[in-house]
Amino acid sequence: MVELPRKAKGQRPAYFSDPAIDKLLSMTLALAGEVSVLRDRIDSIEYLLETGQSISRKAVDDFVPPAALRAERDARRDQFLGIVLRAIHDEREDMAAKLDQSSTGYEAAVEDVETN
Repeated sequence: MVELPRKAKGQRPAYFSDPAIDKLLSMTLALAGEVSVLRDRIDSIEYLLETGQSISRKAVDDFVPPAALRAERDARRDQFLGIVLRAIHDEREDMAAKLDQSSTGYEAAVEDVETN
């Protein structure tokens, strides 16, 4: 088994001006990842039960979902992450809208200078 370092080398990337927000985002995403893994394991157990297969740790660990089940999981995961990251997506959209408004003002000013 390969031993991976418990901590990445170097500094963490900073996305927000307040480092506490970056830490909170990191913790939230780590928890979201764990919830997603747990949901997939439960889904595997349910599938194994529904198809009459035996349940064991090895059976769950080795389970490879069929394409249709994988597609369901991917859709559920996308929806889940959308909910978890909604506030960040909303803020990004607000910032993009403000940039669009300011760039329109900039473009109008440039056009005004060019015509005069």
